Amino acid sequence: MKFDAIDNNLLELLQRDSKQTNKELSNKLMLSVTAVYERIKKLEKAGVIEKYVALVNKEKINKSFVVFCSIKLVQHTKDYVVKFEREVAKLNEVVECYHISGDYDYLLKILVEDMEAYREFMVKKLTTIDHIGSTHSAFMINEVKHTTSINL
Repeated sequence: MKFDAIDNNLLELLQRDSKQTNKELSNKLMLSVTAVYERIKKLEKAGVIEKYVALVNKEKINKSFVVFCSIKLVQHTKDYVVKFEREVAKLNEVVECYHISGDYDYLLKILVEDMEAYREFMVKKLTTIDHIGSTHSAFMINEVKHTTSINL
């Protein structure tokens, strides 16, 4: 799908605050409310805009202990990969999971209350998944940058 400058500006505005009304967006973009509405619908229909969400402050809900856990499977058969991915997707503590290249096979971003909660998560949930060969955990010291906006 081709984007013009107005589409790019619209997407940037929506990424900053998706609760803006079409009227507010139309004033910022110098378009009619109808034109803004139609552009948003076009972007949604094309799958460029997947969904709208509320970003929750992890400190306010006591989930500020952030862990990056690298996982190595015992081997890379299709069955092992599919089963691991299916099982890890069910874990609520895992907010992101990436199949990666390098020394490890997967990188997980995990949010829990504290070290004790992370240990319980590891013992009772993560390590019960078959075919995990090894794990390596790194704990966040400070969040330097976190954004959900994609530069257009």
